[in-house]
Amino acid sequence: MIQTVALIGFGEVGKVVAADLPAHLTVTVFDTHATKLDMPGRATACGSAAEACRDADLVISAVTAAQTLAAAQSVLPGLKPGAWYMDLNSASPEAKVAAGRTIASATGRYVETAVMSPIEPKRLASPMLLGGPWAQDFAAVIPALGFTGAQFYSDVPGKASATKLCRSVMIKGLEALISESLLSARHYGVEDTVLESLNNLFPHPDWPGYARYMISRTLEHGTRRAEEMEEAALTVAGAGLTPWMSLATVERQAWAPDHADALKHTDLKAMLDGIRQHLNHKDAAE
Repeated sequence: MIQTVALIGFGEVGKVVAADLPAHLTVTVFDTHATKLDMPGRATACGSAAEACRDADLVISAVTAAQTLAAAQSVLPGLKPGAWYMDLNSASPEAKVAAGRTIASATGRYVETAVMSPIEPKRLASPMLLGGPWAQDFAAVIPALGFTGAQFYSDVPGKASATKLCRSVMIKGLEALISESLLSARHYGVEDTVLESLNNLFPHPDWPGYARYMISRTLEHGTRRAEEMEEAALTVAGAGLTPWMSLATVERQAWAPDHADALKHTDLKAMLDGIRQHLNHKDAAE
């Protein structure tokens, strides 16, 4: 029975997990940016990953993609034998396999977990694919903690993360394409016609609203998304393809947060103008 949970990472996903875990659980948290922690009342901030994991029945890793293996290594001094390790990170199959081996070296039970949607609005109930040799057993345990969208996917390590990151090539790439297309279209005053044409090809009840949402995701989370797309590029390369599209998406996603002030605009055109105005000011300053 899971009674104590250690959470490694306190970003967008980590905060949701900490807030929504059942009240009867004891929750400890470690994040490298400790000064940014704003703990729910029952959660305890710890000074190290090993401290947070000591005596934990379940460790949940919710760090940035590039820190996946480092996070697994950091818990080893405190990981108790037989503890579950739920890896929520958007890392490449190779990184997940390496993290799994690390946790197994301390007799922990590693479960590769691919979150297949934004964490909002479903939060812990978001669809998740569970992979690895312990995944089927874990699938019977984790719904009781609120992860009702989690399901067993494969006992083969790496398949769940490959699924996630191949999806990310499409989703994060689409965000980048919409941003680049409509920022250019707004410059030429043709954005309405472009959106109408897109609706003919890909029907949507509210293309302006959808486009604003997709662009807003890059403005707010582009740094993390760029890191995820670097993992996606590794995944594509692992399949024997040159990841041209994924690497281009890395650049556009990493670029976007510099223009996050435009998030204050609820209208698509106003958001586009806000970004372009910031571009013009930047060009003038240079």
